[in-house]
Amino acid sequence: MSRLTPAKAAASPSLATENAPWRMWAAAWIVVAIFILSNSATPLYVHWQAGIGFSSAMLTAIFAAYILGLLLTLLVAGQLSDRFGRRPVLLPGLAAAIIACLLFAVAQSVVVLLIARFLSGMAVGAAVSAGMASIVDLGGPERRRQASLLASVSMVLGAGLGPLLAGSLALALSEPIIPIFVAELVILASALLIALILPLQKGTPSVDGTWKLKLPSVPQPNRQHLAFGIAIFGPGITATSFVLSLGPSLLSRLIGVTSPLIAGAMACAMFLTATGVQFLARSFSVRTIFLLGAGATVLAMAGIGIAVAISSTVALIVAALLAGSGQGLGQLGGLTLIGLHVPGERRAEANAVLNIGGYIPAGLMPMATGLVIDWAGLAAGAASFALVLAAVAVAGGVFVGRTLSDAQDQP
Repeated sequence: MSRLTPAKAAASPSLATENAPWRMWAAAWIVVAIFILSNSATPLYVHWQAGIGFSSAMLTAIFAAYILGLLLTLLVAGQLSDRFGRRPVLLPGLAAAIIACLLFAVAQSVVVLLIARFLSGMAVGAAVSAGMASIVDLGGPERRRQASLLASVSMVLGAGLGPLLAGSLALALSEPIIPIFVAELVILASALLIALILPLQKGTPSVDGTWKLKLPSVPQPNRQHLAFGIAIFGPGITATSFVLSLGPSLLSRLIGVTSPLIAGAMACAMFLTATGVQFLARSFSVRTIFLLGAGATVLAMAGIGIAVAISSTVALIVAALLAGSGQGLGQLGGLTLIGLHVPGERRAEANAVLNIGGYIPAGLMPMATGLVIDWAGLAAGAASFALVLAAVAVAGGVFVGRTLSDAQDQP
């Protein structure tokens, strides 16, 4: 990708203005707002499970509906964003988030929860493809690593603030559901306004004048970059997905902690840790970032095993923090390689591929664990999950350690 030289910037004042740093931060708020919604339901699942009545398997199915909506959206969102522009993808994504918010506020059945989670997954699909790409676009060629860090941090920051907001209101109010999602509506309305006024990329015409949807892909030279990202980001986000979907059940049924604030605070702390480690690691080589991420995920699974064995809240919280570190580092490394190496006209599609590779196991493994829990018990299901995912994370770390060179830190 060509760089914007000072001479070109002077000759193109409109482009220089569009790449003003504040626009990059404004675009990041769109991603933060959508991710606040994505995890706000986490501390409320115990409330809905008691009021509506459904099994652990159904609980993980509700979570999997979110993954399904996200994956289906990612199949098309990246390509549509690169072809037609960021705004035509972000606006429908924000609309889906607003509808999901309204459904959560009035949910009285599993069906409504499934639909709401599906729509929130669609919104997140728009955010991680078009939203994250718009942050890097508006950062400009001279701020690629900074913009990649901001895109990654905006995701995990929003994911952490959502359960903290919901858990705090759930503890303070006797009827918290409507106030929680009214607050979410206000946040989403501010993101919608930003999406309408930012000078977002308008898309790239096809070379031969024809274009059609296909399975998401990246240029041949960038496929290994994506493989590295998926190898570490996939196990990391699968670990955090387990904490989000079944962490409250582990707290309440295995350890005896039922407070929604503790469940929300644990999820929040997990994602704030994911945010913090990315700032701490931002100057490291991508290879080092990936290896630290794989190690954190393995240690997180060891923590879950210990928490189950001795019914320890502290061990579960430590495991959640390590899971957040694993996701954050894997995500930062993956997005950095995309920002450095993937052409701008394929960037949103590459973001989609990275997230598809991560969210497929993040949806399937916790759902399978829910089935095992209903059959063999909570302790056996959680321990089995930890053992399998630890093995996958070790394999990813070995792949990166043997194959990725520090030279790939350069564009």
